[in-house]
Amino acid sequence: MTREEALKIVKEKVSNKNLVKHMIAAEAVMRRLAKHFGEDEDKWGLTGLLHDVDYDMVKDDMSKHSLVGGKLAREWGLGEEIAHAIEAHNEDHGIKRETLLDKAMFAVDPITGLIVASALIHPDKKLASIDTQFVINRFYEKTFAKGASREKILACKEINLSLEEFVTLALEAMKEIHQELGL
Repeated sequence: MTREEALKIVKEKVSNKNLVKHMIAAEAVMRRLAKHFGEDEDKWGLTGLLHDVDYDMVKDDMSKHSLVGGKLAREWGLGEEIAHAIEAHNEDHGIKRETLLDKAMFAVDPITGLIVASALIHPDKKLASIDTQFVINRFYEKTFAKGASREKILACKEINLSLEEFVTLALEAMKEIHQELGL
């Protein structure tokens, strides 16, 4: 599946525009991490882009979230590695994160929200106006962006990145697509 085909599916299946932007941000960060680790950027990008593709289908029963997404990934011929990473990003299922891809997707999911929220509190609401330290300062504010699980973000240690390294890579990736994100 190409990136264009995946994006078309996302736009057809996900009605919430902010969730689509989150998925595009996750794609960018996953691609940046793949490049950092010397992994397959297309595979990692597709994983990030499609990780919440099942949201509208399961929003009335979130206990199925990511399981349906993994099933869809298999049906689309994306392979077991992508399907497993999609399933494992939702810790509610207790699916073990085994591969570097699994572990990266798990940590990437919440970091995009923290970065977006950090940009939105800046006067000009632009990613270009924030830096790693600004995001890290927000990370330690317990009441800020409560939906961005600090515990999940800190799982970046499972991929041998410090919080600072992880935030830097994620922020760089998101800045590169700031226009697509509207930030």
